[in-house]
Amino acid sequence: MTRILIVEDEDRIVSFLEKGLRANGYTTVAVGDGDSAVALARDDSFDLMILDLGLPGRDGRDVLRTIRARGERLPVLVLTARDGVDDTVGSLEQGADDYVTKPFRFEELLARIRLRLRTDDRGGETTVLQVGAVQLDLRSRRADSGDRTVELTAREFALLETFMRHPGQVLAREQLLSHVWGYDFDPGSNVVDVYVRYLRRKLGEGTIETVRGMGYRMPA
Repeated sequence: MTRILIVEDEDRIVSFLEKGLRANGYTTVAVGDGDSAVALARDDSFDLMILDLGLPGRDGRDVLRTIRARGERLPVLVLTARDGVDDTVGSLEQGADDYVTKPFRFEELLARIRLRLRTDDRGGETTVLQVGAVQLDLRSRRADSGDRTVELTAREFALLETFMRHPGQVLAREQLLSHVWGYDFDPGSNVVDVYVRYLRRKLGEGTIETVRGMGYRMPA
């Protein structure tokens, strides 16, 4: 099983990451400081590291510099603030493989993780999803329903991908909000209901079912 080391000192983001990654079949270990990250980040222990740059004490760039200097090759995905451009460039120069700016959507992060794991030859990944008459090509970003191609916005695509990765499973609104809109979402928002209506309009009313009091489900 793929093991991911999360190095982040903000509890809310750690919880968000661990829930999402475990739901997608990954094993996670989380630490909140640079010294612990340096001690744990080894190629024979983890397949990938998610590294926040703004750590207390030893910061993320120092962690990255230290593990690369001792020869660790595991992919590192950096988390950075939107205004941390210089830090981001510096971390890439010091050996980071990719970065995501905060706040981020879980599906965006997940796509980058899968790409890094594929590139590192540590596992394959399905690029075409099929549930019933709906087919989603993750590389070309194309959606087909039966014999017709359906135009989707980026957010509609991300929501449909989430449903198609969990066929037959009831997904709560809060779950969908965090996966598609990110950890900074407003839990009182009705945006999920709005976008489910958009998908039904484009793909057919029976594509996504409402499970009263629980959420939504895409029939397997």
